[in-house]
Amino acid sequence: MKKNWGKKISLFAVLSVMVVFCVCARKSQVLLAEAKQQDETVLDGVYIEDISLAGMTKEQAKVAVGAYVEELKTRVVTFGAVEEHYIAIVAGDLGLTWTNEEVIDEAVALGKDGNIVERYKAIQDLKHGNKVYDLELAFDKELIRNVLEEQCTAYDVPAVNYTLKKTENGFEVIEGQTGLAVNVEESLTNIYDYLTTDWDFADASIDLQVEVTQPKGDEEQLSEVSDVLGTYTTSYAASSAARCKNVENGTSRINGVTLYPGEEFSACDTMKPFTESNGYYPAGAYLNGKVIESIGGGICQVSTTLYNALLLSELEITQRSSHSMIVDYVEPSMDAAIAENGGKDLKFVNNLDYPIYIEGYTANKKVTFVIYGVETRDSTHKVSFESETLSVTKPNGEVITTTGSQPVGYIDVQKAHTGYTAQLWKIVTENGVEVSREVINKSTYSASPRTATVGVATSDAVYAARIQAAIATGSIDTVKAEVAAIKAEEMQAAQQQAAIQAILEAQQQLPVEQP
Repeated sequence: MKKNWGKKISLFAVLSVMVVFCVCARKSQVLLAEAKQQDETVLDGVYIEDISLAGMTKEQAKVAVGAYVEELKTRVVTFGAVEEHYIAIVAGDLGLTWTNEEVIDEAVALGKDGNIVERYKAIQDLKHGNKVYDLELAFDKELIRNVLEEQCTAYDVPAVNYTLKKTENGFEVIEGQTGLAVNVEESLTNIYDYLTTDWDFADASIDLQVEVTQPKGDEEQLSEVSDVLGTYTTSYAASSAARCKNVENGTSRINGVTLYPGEEFSACDTMKPFTESNGYYPAGAYLNGKVIESIGGGICQVSTTLYNALLLSELEITQRSSHSMIVDYVEPSMDAAIAENGGKDLKFVNNLDYPIYIEGYTANKKVTFVIYGVETRDSTHKVSFESETLSVTKPNGEVITTTGSQPVGYIDVQKAHTGYTAQLWKIVTENGVEVSREVINKSTYSASPRTATVGVATSDAVYAARIQAAIATGSIDTVKAEVAAIKAEEMQAAQQQAAIQAILEAQQQLPVEQP
């Protein structure tokens, strides 16, 4: 009996041990699960900026910080441009991005990585203070540059130099204006550095880098400009009405220019574009040895007149071209051609120590330019210019071309042009004695034969034969005579036809008697 009781006690002990073992195993699993969960979440007291990551998994932390970054994209950043003008834009439009996402891994691993001492120290540090990680951001520099160039520079104020205005009572000084302009590159650097290192993630205001440009000149300096350094006049009395308007328009665009020492002037840039909307008309101009109708024809007389005034003022000519063929309003080598699309221009530099003023005006079909400045040359110093013809090339023969786009009776005759080579001498005298003589340019002008373009379109075989026979002679005057004869016959025939038509119409108007 006692033996059986002992067995029962042993069985109970075994069962008790097994129960205890199972309970312990279950607790171990729970503890392991809790430990594993703790290994996957952030400890208390860990932050990224102001965002608490306590108890968050890696994915939850990324979502939380990502949402914060999206919120930052709505922050308003204001750029202070020129003269109290401000440009406001949200940070997201400047390309804001989060660049250190790996900080989430560091936050999760804090207190779990390293040896036992390192882990213990990290946990103890959190008990005494929070661990705060930085949020690192980047921005798109090109987007920032676009805002600066397209919006901020719109408020730039250009520098305007002091200038002169000629009046009936002399010269009036027009006050200049200080220039203010955003320095795009320096402003871009300042903005990027601030937003990526000093920004507190609130709405921000950033002053841009503005450069100040002082205007050239002042009233005292310009008040000294009063002496005539050089003046020149040419006539355009034989010009068509359209060419006259072009000369007058081009002259008015140069009139009133104030040029400071060291500055360069371009006649072409000042007078162009040569368009009808800019006040120019179609008039005669040279092209490939012919005179054609071109908008702005005649403006070369403006630049030529200015050229000679500049020579007499002894200003530095930096670019000058001769015409392709000779002109009749100045001597050879005294002209200065302009071609907007051909690279021909008249340019000069104010190589004097004082500003100059260019006056240009037209009157009685004459164009005049006067250069004013401060005369520093000796009163006995005189300058003159002489044109020397080196060679002459006579035009050869006559050239007749036909066109089927014009009727018989049409003829366009271009006069012949003699070819020249010439050079221009500058002669300086002092006290009436020549002290220097030098060649300042050499020019070549092409010879061009007399030409005619003749219309040959007709349904009249007789007229066709007659005009072809005239063309075959090679004589422009013969063709002109035949064209004149054909025109006269056509006019006579038209008049006869008109007379017959008039008689017929009159007969139709006579009263009809009834029987």
